[in-house]
Amino acid sequence: MNKKMNGFRLGIYIFKDAEIIDYAAPYGVFSTARRLDPSLDAFFISDSNTPVQTQAGLTVLPNYSFNDNPSMDAFLIPGGYGTRQETYNRRLQEYILSLPKDTLLTSVCTGSWIYANMGLLDGITATSRKEPDRIESSPLGMVPIDRLAQLAPACKVSRARVVDSGRIITGGGISAGMEVGFHLLRRAGYDENFIMEVARIMEYHKAYEILRDDIEYTNEK
Repeated sequence: MNKKMNGFRLGIYIFKDAEIIDYAAPYGVFSTARRLDPSLDAFFISDSNTPVQTQAGLTVLPNYSFNDNPSMDAFLIPGGYGTRQETYNRRLQEYILSLPKDTLLTSVCTGSWIYANMGLLDGITATSRKEPDRIESSPLGMVPIDRLAQLAPACKVSRARVVDSGRIITGGGISAGMEVGFHLLRRAGYDENFIMEVARIMEYHKAYEILRDDIEYTNEK
């Protein structure tokens, strides 16, 4: 287990057409964990301090903009339809590159595409969503995990629910945001008793027991 970090802060990138569960699940894990340790924090960050319309029209008001440069221990990019554009967002890429080297870079679902397009997944292991929707499974589409392989040919693509490659942590499909949230608590130094208690309060402990070992560690930097 990692040495426990006091006041671990998770910054979640919010953008147009981000998938709701992708960002809400890890946020919810941290929100519940704060009942046990109020020093934990999670917040939304975007290009500007204006409301952002995410998937299905749900609008979110970010806590910070890039210009605010909030301190954080982990930066998370959710997936969603909007990643089709965010993959090529140069301002986002510049912001990611400006983060301190000890800031964890994490993602859920197709959020890993951004890191892939930046070349950050070259030579390391990562994952993305494995189950396609109707368009993605058609001859005109592509399964997200296959798109990840296309964007980063030098990436070792894994089908694990969570892949921990050192600084970069990627999660699989939409609901994998739960496991990414729990794993970030683990990386922050919290023990399994703490994490299981968070899962119990969320009435997710039975699922957590099944899924918590679906993690691939690669010790890559």
